[in-house]
Amino acid sequence: MNTWQLGKKGETFAVEYLIKKDYKILRQNYRAGRLGEIDLIVFKNNRIFFIEVKSRTGDSFGTPAEAVSYKKQGTIKKVASCFLKEYGTSDVEVQFDVIEIIMTKDGKLVDVNHIEEAF
Repeated sequence: MNTWQLGKKGETFAVEYLIKKDYKILRQNYRAGRLGEIDLIVFKNNRIFFIEVKSRTGDSFGTPAEAVSYKKQGTIKKVASCFLKEYGTSDVEVQFDVIEIIMTKDGKLVDVNHIEEAF
């Protein structure tokens, strides 16, 4: 399984996890031109969550959340701002989360770690 496939499978696991927790999926892979993209945008309890999904098959490169650099956080915030302007949702609370997906090398789910208010 290559890195792209691992990421896509991880996003699928994250969506399944969020649906079980009663989040409403608004968008997946929302892109704001060349600025960047947000993996998942979800809604629950009058709050919009912008979620970065990081998938790994081990921790030899650190935890998945450690891969969400300050630069990446800044990009996510800018893209989130574009989403809020585009959909006119300025009167809602926002939150930035990271979901870590740990899988086996053949793509079986090992663990989901939802880090709320990650940045």
